Amino acid sequence: MKTIKNLERLQQLHLLIATETTGSPKELAERMHISPRLVYNLIDQLKDFNADICYDRARKTYCYSDDFELNINISVSVVSNNETTSIFGGSYFLREAACWRTNKNEVV
Repeated sequence: MKTIKNLERLQQLHLLIATETTGSPKELAERMHISPRLVYNLIDQLKDFNADICYDRARKTYCYSDDFELNINISVSVVSNNETTSIFGGSYFLREAACWRTNKNEVV
């Protein structure tokens, strides 16, 4: 579950950077309910994905210097009683609401 939480935080940070509404690093940490150190770690993770991130001191916000898009998709297959059920997360992070679908296309 730590991996999913990290992906949620990366997506949230990406959206704030893309809209240039992060505020200062301290404000960003408070907004995301995490420590300032974790903010810097998340920024480093985005940079590991070749995101060119800079901080604009005049506007007090992080921004992308070049185009960058982060798409996160989660897919899980559950095997039970020799039956496989696929669960897809889809655009869960972008909508901030879970929309889990089975392989029968039913919302659960």
